[in-house]
Amino acid sequence: MLQLHASAASPYVRKVRVAVRELGLDAEVEEIDTATTPLGTDPRLATVNPLGKIPALVRDDGPALYDSRVICRYLNARAGGALYPESRIWEVATLEATADGILDAAVLMVYETRFRPEPHRSEDWLEAQWAKIARALDALGGRWMSHLSGRLDIGQIAVGCALGYLDFRHPERNWRQGRGALDDWFAVFAERPAMVATRPPAAV
Repeated sequence: MLQLHASAASPYVRKVRVAVRELGLDAEVEEIDTATTPLGTDPRLATVNPLGKIPALVRDDGPALYDSRVICRYLNARAGGALYPESRIWEVATLEATADGILDAAVLMVYETRFRPEPHRSEDWLEAQWAKIARALDALGGRWMSHLSGRLDIGQIAVGCALGYLDFRHPERNWRQGRGALDDWFAVFAERPAMVATRPPAAV
C-alpha cells in the first residue's frame, strides 16, 4: 500500500489524485491528511520529505517520492499507463511544466495575501505573478489546444488542475475572459469523474 501525504486544497496534490484515479490505482493509495503551510511543517511529513512539501508518496520498496511530477511519473510506470507517451514526451513534459508554472505563481499570490502582514504586501509582486499566469494561459489557448483535445496525458491533467485552482483561489481574476477555446475545453475536462471526485471543498 502506498501512502500519499495530501491536502484537499493543494493543486499539486490534486494532480496526483487525478492521476491515481485515471490510472486505476485507487485501491493501492492511502491518503494521509497532512497540514503544512509556508510557516510550519507537519512532523510526519518532514520525516519523509525534508523540504516539508506535499505531495509526498511513501513506498515500501524504496525512499519516499516527492514533487508531483516525480510522483505522477512513478504512478504511471507502476500502472503501465499512457500518461507519458514516448512519441510526444517533450511536448507532454513542457505542457505539464507550463501548468505547474501557473500553479507556482498562483500559490505565491495566495501566500502573499494570506501569510504576509497587510502593510508589507506588494501589489507589484501580485501583478507580476498574475502576468506570468496570463502569458501562460495565452500560450495554452494559442499553441496547445490541439494537444489538449487529444488523448489523455499528464499535461492535460496538469492544465485542468491549474485552471481549477484559478477558479478556486483567484475567481476575481476571471481567467476565462478572451480565452473562449480554453474555457470550452476546461468545461468538458472538469466533468471527468476523476476531476469531479477531487474538487476541493469550498470552505478550505
